[in-house]
Order: sequence, then C-alpha cells, then structure tokens
Amino acid sequence: MRTIDEMLHLDLLTAQQHGEIASWVRAARTPEAILAMPPHLWRAIESASLAMNIDADLTRSPLLGADPA
Repeated sequence: MRTIDEMLHLDLLTAQQHGEIASWVRAARTPEAILAMPPHLWRAIESASLAMNIDADLTRSPLLGADPA
C-alpha cells in the first residue's frame, strides 16, 4: 500500500484510482483475487510504475550494510 500511496503523492495516480486500488486490495483475500483487479486499474499501476522506474529498483543490488527489511 505504501507504493500506491507514493504514486498518489507523486500525482501518478488520481485520488479515485488510488481509492479503487486500495479498496480492491483490502477486499482481496488471496493473491489470485488481487490479480483479478480490473484492467483499467492495472494500466494505471503499470503507467505509474514505469514513471517511477520501479523495475530498476527491484533489480538493483542492495546497498552494503542496508537493513534487509
């Protein structure tokens, strides 16, 4: 949820998109239920993720001495 909050703060998601995504994730009981999110919400997340360059963060080596949490 922190990531979608950041996307909202950076104006990469609208307040409505953020609310819809947050509601969907809260209501989902399984990962499969989250994956069933409507396509328009996935497109919003994908677009915001690209703007934030999240893929680069996920493939970057951790900093030495960084807390793994």
